[in-house]
Amino acid sequence: MSLKHLCAATVLLTLCTGCATGLNSQQKSELDHYEARGMAVEEKNPGLAAALGILPGGGSFYGREYGFGVVNLLLWPLSIVWDPVSGYDAAKSINYQATKAHISSLEEKELATLDEQLQTQQIDLTQYTLEKRKVDKKYGYN
Repeated sequence: MSLKHLCAATVLLTLCTGCATGLNSQQKSELDHYEARGMAVEEKNPGLAAALGILPGGGSFYGREYGFGVVNLLLWPLSIVWDPVSGYDAAKSINYQATKAHISSLEEKELATLDEQLQTQQIDLTQYTLEKRKVDKKYGYN
């Protein structure tokens, strides 16, 4: 590998390492919270994503980062250094987003049911408030 190719690969490596930033500490903590409560959604397997990162562009393609997958494919085998991490981070990010959408949907359904019960006078305002607090506690992250 010539010095020119090495420099180009280094620049691309530097650019690609920031591509899949993963979750920030707040998001990681929130996902851990939902995983512990059995409420997390796993759309992508982070371990599989990391393992596929050993293949040319595999981690990026699996993590839906198709442009970076092509770059990693072209830079293989050098991309083995960062693509497993990038794939893992992308899978965790996908799972976080899927979990947030799932939790939001469940919460909205329960709140809509409560609103309907209040409107049809199946429950009074006190019961509504107590039940709403339960729903907030159930789905909220504190």
